[in-house]
Amino acid sequence: MTRILLMGLVLGLTLSSTYAQYAYKIAKLKYNGGGDWYANKTSLPNLIKFANANLRMNIFPEEDIVEPGSPDIFGYPFVHMTGHGNVTFSDGDVQNLRRYLMSGGFLHIDDNYGLDKFIRREMKKVFPELNFIELPFNHPVYQQKFKFASGLPKVHEHDAKAPQGFGLIYQGRLVCFYSYECDLGNGWEDQSVYNDPEPVRQQALRMGANLLQYATTTN
Repeated sequence: MTRILLMGLVLGLTLSSTYAQYAYKIAKLKYNGGGDWYANKTSLPNLIKFANANLRMNIFPEEDIVEPGSPDIFGYPFVHMTGHGNVTFSDGDVQNLRRYLMSGGFLHIDDNYGLDKFIRREMKKVFPELNFIELPFNHPVYQQKFKFASGLPKVHEHDAKAPQGFGLIYQGRLVCFYSYECDLGNGWEDQSVYNDPEPVRQQALRMGANLLQYATTTN
């Protein structure tokens, strides 16, 4: 059990008896600034279903929504963030998100195209002493249940750039994984949304499952 789950138990943020058959829930981050934090509506439920089926993770089948400044965030071992536009974190958001990540939480940021300049600015507020670094292909996030010898899969094309996986590493621990030029969350969506080839969707889901496994076991 990760430290963040232990904190969630201490804070009383446990699942009710209705959800007792599940190990935990994961959440999508609702941020301010005008960006579409709510994008990719089917992505997390599909990822959860895939991880439960292939990794026996026993995650509650529906995502929660959590704000960066909320104490509820400490009840989730994995928080996903996506969107295309502006992001702003208040001072309270910054302090709370920093505490969450320092104490064992994990944030996955997925650039849905257009998020990059905003999220780099805001995450610098959260960890002014850290910079995003590109993770090598032998990093454990690429070596979980599914192996990705060449790093992130490419789901959608925008600027003819290779996909990149960046990380914020705090005291030797990866606390935030940032998927860029990849559209990983789009690959988790229902097939009817983008009509992506099934092999592409499967690769995206496998990489997402790796992130979940890493966040809840290795991390």
